[in-house]
Amino acid sequence: MSIKPIREKWKGTMTDRERFNAQMHYKPFDRCFNMEFGYWNENFTTWDIFIRNNIKNNAEADIFFNFDIIKTVGGVDELKPPFEDKIIGEANGKLIMQNSDGLIAEVPKDRHDTIPHYIKSSINGPDDWKRVKEERMRIDDPARIVNIERLKKLHPEDRDYPLGVHCGSMIGKIRDMLTFEGLAYAIYDYPDMVEDMVETRCLLVERFLDQVLPHFQFDFACGWEDICFNHGPIVTVDFFKNVVMPRYKRISKKLKQYGIDLWYTDCDGDVRPLLPYFLEGGINCLFPFEVNSCAHPGELLDEYGKELRIMGGVDKMALGAGKEAIKKYLDSLVPYVERGGYIPFCDHRCPPNVKPEDYLYYLDLKEEMFGLKP
Repeated sequence: MSIKPIREKWKGTMTDRERFNAQMHYKPFDRCFNMEFGYWNENFTTWDIFIRNNIKNNAEADIFFNFDIIKTVGGVDELKPPFEDKIIGEANGKLIMQNSDGLIAEVPKDRHDTIPHYIKSSINGPDDWKRVKEERMRIDDPARIVNIERLKKLHPEDRDYPLGVHCGSMIGKIRDMLTFEGLAYAIYDYPDMVEDMVETRCLLVERFLDQVLPHFQFDFACGWEDICFNHGPIVTVDFFKNVVMPRYKRISKKLKQYGIDLWYTDCDGDVRPLLPYFLEGGINCLFPFEVNSCAHPGELLDEYGKELRIMGGVDKMALGAGKEAIKKYLDSLVPYVERGGYIPFCDHRCPPNVKPEDYLYYLDLKEEMFGLKP
């Protein structure tokens, strides 16, 4: 079924690719790049605008709202094969599940969106890690060979949208494999094991980059960490500086050899204690920049100047508080959008408590404030 957009694409004088590169490099641009990070799964079953139009996921919603196009390639640093995602029992009125990272978790029976309660990891020490590494993270696994010709057909040289190369996760996915508490203990109990996990991740990313970088003119790099919460990082700053950052530097060196000087990572929570080491490692853009657990995006953009970029940072609490709060918050972003290096969108997946009519007001107001000026 084809999806009929309910909004016109914002008017512009640049392609999406030209606009993204100009805006994120502090150069003149015609209007703000128009994108959103997406929505909770629950929105697709509760928002009447999605239900009436049979919109079932974020990819369909991007087309439905006619956002600017931005794409990435990647995915070869993950577990191959992943653990089987399956239900293994019930307890305390909840389902007990194993996920693709090998974690055992309690989840609600109705499977509504929530943070699972993790019970057990598949990796509880160096012997477990050795087994998982040999079975699921082999660098020479044929499954990690990139089909370059297929990617060229998907992303031709004359594309008009920005294309990013995904640089994986040095520590966030390790947290996913060990659990929050498991990682916290393992850093002290098995430091060599954790560093080898980070190194393995880095080697997988480097092998992927060696395959794809010679064949594409990527506009940016991206990654995923999610290693912070509302009180700061879940790893020590020293660990991050001494173990994680050197791997970023290795990846950054490869990126810069091919002219890629913009690299964002998706990390929730208060990233401020780690930000100097993100920057030193080569990551110079924050995404989706959660406001309430960190700060107004303008605070860091003022502090770090053009060394830093931010994508996101529209307070989801303001979106849920109604039109007046939305207008007030967007007003506070005007100087940063106009300066460049900042693309505003909801500071994580838009939650279901936001009213659809308020969300449409937000999209209209964004276009009015940051769209092409007459």
